[in-house]
Amino acid sequence: MTTSAKIRVCVAGATGWAASALCQALVQTDDLLLVAAISRKHAGDNLQEVLSLDTPTPVPIFATVEEALQIPCDVFFDYTAPDIAKHHVITALRHQLHVVVGTSGLTDDDYREIEQVATEQQRAVLAVGNFAISVVLLNKFSEIAARYMPQWEIIDYASDKKPDSPSGSALELANRLAKVGQPAYTIPVEATQGYKATRGATINHTQVHSVRLPGYVIALESIFGQESEKLILKHEAGTSAVPYVKGALLAIRQVHTLTGLKRGLDQVMTF
Repeated sequence: MTTSAKIRVCVAGATGWAASALCQALVQTDDLLLVAAISRKHAGDNLQEVLSLDTPTPVPIFATVEEALQIPCDVFFDYTAPDIAKHHVITALRHQLHVVVGTSGLTDDDYREIEQVATEQQRAVLAVGNFAISVVLLNKFSEIAARYMPQWEIIDYASDKKPDSPSGSALELANRLAKVGQPAYTIPVEATQGYKATRGATINHTQVHSVRLPGYVIALESIFGQESEKLILKHEAGTSAVPYVKGALLAIRQVHTLTGLKRGLDQVMTF
């Protein structure tokens, strides 16, 4: 990839809610070029027509990653589902592409496998649980809080239609907090009297609770406590996909500066 050439992008899950907004933005840029898309539902169609993209260039839609990657590109962006995302990412890496992952639900084991392939191929995977700048800030502030307040838990909220639980944002936050330390619960979860499941799932030593109800879009909350005081940090999303587009474009533009697996949009941001 030269500095003067446009960065060629393939988007998997291109007709989804967030990905379609990203595709609309991609064709408005001067430095990025949307060259291919993956959508099993619209395979064989032209994304330009499906999304009414303001571009004269056709964007073919394929059913599989293997078909899509026959078209040369530089960055593979995955906005699909966890049951197929790992295959997409590993296939793209083995095609010598850099990868941005926006898909929720991939596990730490999935990412360990992905990291191994990325390192072998000397390519980058930037996994972002949430591209909204407010979530990046929540993660950063939470890491600071965990250094000074000994107990914390995470709550993630989403619509009743969201199939994965917890969200990718919650998983990323739990992963980050684990690098700071472990919460010192007064009563260990295993010593809970009654129904231990009400204490949530233990993920990287942090209790994570997921709410899935109509009326919610996406929200993420980290709660920190110590004697006689508490701190609540919360991100709430509206119904528009706009907050995720700016961060996704930044990830696409900067992923080539990395090597191996990196988690979080802050990996390509300056603080």
